[in-house]
Amino acid sequence: MRADIKEYQAVEDAAMKFVRSVAEGNSKYAKELFTDEAVLFGYLDGKLEHGSIEQFYHNVDTVDGGENFKARVDVLMVEESLAVVRVLEEGWGGRIDFTDVLLLLKMDGQWKCVAKAYNQNSDTIQK
Repeated sequence: MRADIKEYQAVEDAAMKFVRSVAEGNSKYAKELFTDEAVLFGYLDGKLEHGSIEQFYHNVDTVDGGENFKARVDVLMVEESLAVVRVLEEGWGGRIDFTDVLLLLKMDGQWKCVAKAYNQNSDTIQK
């Protein structure tokens, strides 16, 4: 059953923690969103990243979004305790564009991200 519109806003608010961390180069906000067991999958400059969300925290804490960084959050689906979010990022670190997909579960009344998969736009890959 589809969730009420207010749940879509709650999911968007949760996903904005991800965006804030990326923009500011500080993983503390994302750590409020992701579960300790969350996983990461994607290619960064052609190299597969997979496993613990700790790699994402490392990337965020090493490179901030930069002054021209932009992001958009699209809540694609909310079904009671499950949500799917797409985050479009432009200009991370001054050069990379990403499309992220976040899988969230409602746990103890809070939306938590359990998985992040991403695509780096091919025209921003450095070899």
